[in-house]
Amino acid sequence: MLEKNVETFIGCTAEYSDARIVLYGAPFDSTTSFRPGARFGPSAIRHESFGIETYSPYQRLDLEGCAVFDSGDMELPLGSAEAALRDIEERAAIIARDGKLPFLLGGEHLVTLGAVRALAELFPDLHIVQFDAHADLRDDYLGVKLSHACVMRRAHDILGDGRVHQFCIRSGERAEFDFAARHTDMHPFGFDGLKETVETLRQSGAPVYLTVDMDCLDPSAFPGTGTTEAGGVTFRELLSAALEVCRCRIVGADINELAPTLDPSGVSTATACKLLREMLLALLER
Repeated sequence: MLEKNVETFIGCTAEYSDARIVLYGAPFDSTTSFRPGARFGPSAIRHESFGIETYSPYQRLDLEGCAVFDSGDMELPLGSAEAALRDIEERAAIIARDGKLPFLLGGEHLVTLGAVRALAELFPDLHIVQFDAHADLRDDYLGVKLSHACVMRRAHDILGDGRVHQFCIRSGERAEFDFAARHTDMHPFGFDGLKETVETLRQSGAPVYLTVDMDCLDPSAFPGTGTTEAGGVTFRELLSAALEVCRCRIVGADINELAPTLDPSGVSTATACKLLREMLLALLER
């Protein structure tokens, strides 16, 4: 029997009514400060996912028949960051209010703010765990407050002190690191302190949003991103850290900043696909 040719992330073919996790893409990169192309990340992840298996030998779990619905990419107004964020916020709110976990595929890192706005409304005690090369704590970038360089500062505006937990950070202005010392929980260069952070969040039962900027990886492992930074972590380190955080009460998550056209080899896209598979499986198992 012939069926409609609808491309989804591999194995994620559940109906919305049956799904526990809903994927939604935000192909937006209008505030990218260096090399653009992240808007093509979500569709590339779906397309290239068929180069990997649904089975994970890391967790001995399989996406085949899993309760994940892929809602595809949103059609976002590329000329207006605020309008795009409103659309993302609305989509995340619909998914979360239906009792499902919204999993966002970016796009540049600013898209995270739309999801955080929605989830902070539903979960006032929300915490964020951020894996990223960059602090993203500027109050503005060239006079613009809605920029991927400012996304965690805007998230802090919503959540307040002590609820943004930052790991792998190795780039930013002096003022960003000074701000972090006073207002966020920053762990630079790697994942030191992650287990303790996760244990504290688990014991408190706090709702957690996990955001993974793929440039936390070393450029040797992930060159396909707009602002590469030397000195990053390995894929195995990132995978272990992501699975650790998935033990928390996760209410939303995202993977962002894949710019597939910047890595013609396809390695970066394949890496993002594999991380997404593992995160989905870990969240479903939880």
